[in-house]
Amino acid sequence: MATLSREEAQSLIQEVLEVYPDKAKKDRAKHLTVNDQSVEQSKKCITSNRKSQPGVMTIRGCAYAGSRGVVWGPVKDMVHISHGPVGCGQYSRGGRRNYYVGLTGVNSFGTMNFTSDFQEKDIVFGGDKKLDKLISEIEMLFPLNKGISVQSECPIGLIGDDIEAVSKKKGKELGKPVVPVRCEGFRGVSQSLGHHIANDAIRDWVLHRRDTDNSFEQTPYDVCITGDYNIGGDIWSSRILLEEIGLRVVAQLPGDGTVSEMELIPKVKLNLIHCYRSMNYLARHLEEKYGIPWMEYNFFGPTKIAESLRKIAAQFDETIQDNAERVIERYREQYEAVVAKYRPRLEGKKVMLYVGGLRPRHVIGAYEDLGMEVVGTGYEFAHNDDYDRTIKEMGDATLIYDDITGYELEEFVKRLKPDLVGSGIKEKYIFQKMGIPFRQMHSWDYSGPYHGYDGFAIFARDMDMTINNPCWSKMQAPWLKPAEGEAEAVAASA
Repeated sequence: MATLSREEAQSLIQEVLEVYPDKAKKDRAKHLTVNDQSVEQSKKCITSNRKSQPGVMTIRGCAYAGSRGVVWGPVKDMVHISHGPVGCGQYSRGGRRNYYVGLTGVNSFGTMNFTSDFQEKDIVFGGDKKLDKLISEIEMLFPLNKGISVQSECPIGLIGDDIEAVSKKKGKELGKPVVPVRCEGFRGVSQSLGHHIANDAIRDWVLHRRDTDNSFEQTPYDVCITGDYNIGGDIWSSRILLEEIGLRVVAQLPGDGTVSEMELIPKVKLNLIHCYRSMNYLARHLEEKYGIPWMEYNFFGPTKIAESLRKIAAQFDETIQDNAERVIERYREQYEAVVAKYRPRLEGKKVMLYVGGLRPRHVIGAYEDLGMEVVGTGYEFAHNDDYDRTIKEMGDATLIYDDITGYELEEFVKRLKPDLVGSGIKEKYIFQKMGIPFRQMHSWDYSGPYHGYDGFAIFARDMDMTINNPCWSKMQAPWLKPAEGEAEAVAASA
């Protein structure tokens, strides 16, 4: 289908909203808009970071997911306790493919599941003593852990367990950080507050631990990577490029990260942030307390990689700037070969995105490098500063949607008829059953990495493999198939 005009896009939004009662319609209208690149502030056209409407199928997660599943979970040499009933702990177990180097159960614990397994008596009498005992057992069984985080689930906040007191006591006993994280799932409107709470816990319980330690030898080229979760190895691809231009990556957080690296972050010269939404709070603290500047970068697709490398290099001397140009040139033949191979197969294909974090805007450039067009994008848990950045990346008159409901997303897809939908696991099987090519863009559909020049080749291959798979012409949603007996009648009449 051709790209909609502004009037058609506005009309589509109004048509989709018609099914709602008046109050719900008025609220949801604030979260759906048609892009206008001339708008400087997105708050003039879209509302975000508000409570979801009761009764609609929101795709958001909770504060616990934002802390345990995103920010703290990938820190590999810490044990992360899901403090509460077993269900939330099981949900958060190794689902995001945060790759790491280490021996599981010895010095790396990211894919292991530790829970205090609350029972009814713990709700009645409290779980502080149980938590104390659990931390002691962990130390006995896994003595090489470098720290423990206590990720509180909903009941902890409801019954008032004092996890801070227990953590402070056990931290002194063990001589290592034991970090209480008040990330009960009911806090805030989405997982976004969980990110903020997790950042604050890093700030308050870990970051300052080596402030007076001057044994670390610094260089003028020390940087850290924050907000990269090493999905499918992304952070390794990014780190290769940064080191090739002459920078020293002192710390990476949280993907394949360690407690020691967290403690060294205040000693770097520049903080490079990939996922702004989840880690900007820590970046701002580093700037305010330690005077460390921060900047966003985007390593999806050759256009954005080159743009980001030059932007990063501009913060350093001419040696780094010259190195950046040489690195971009060195990879030119490689990425041009990828474009030459896949662009003819993907040219003109239309994509709709609905993801979290940085992906709804960061991946647009990679699609455009392959000749594809993003005709709609939106976030699960964005704030308006995310949409401020997105407006400039999207074409005029394209759809932007915030905390979109299951119904709205399905209706937009039916009307826009994209060649590819990129969203999460909750949406994946609906659209595949409709015969629409789909990529799970939270964790790269078990592929990756997608960052860097090497990642771009994998990204292009995966998009081609998905869109041009012949299976889609053979599929039909079960609810669209003729009823039993009807198929024979249709065949007979033909």
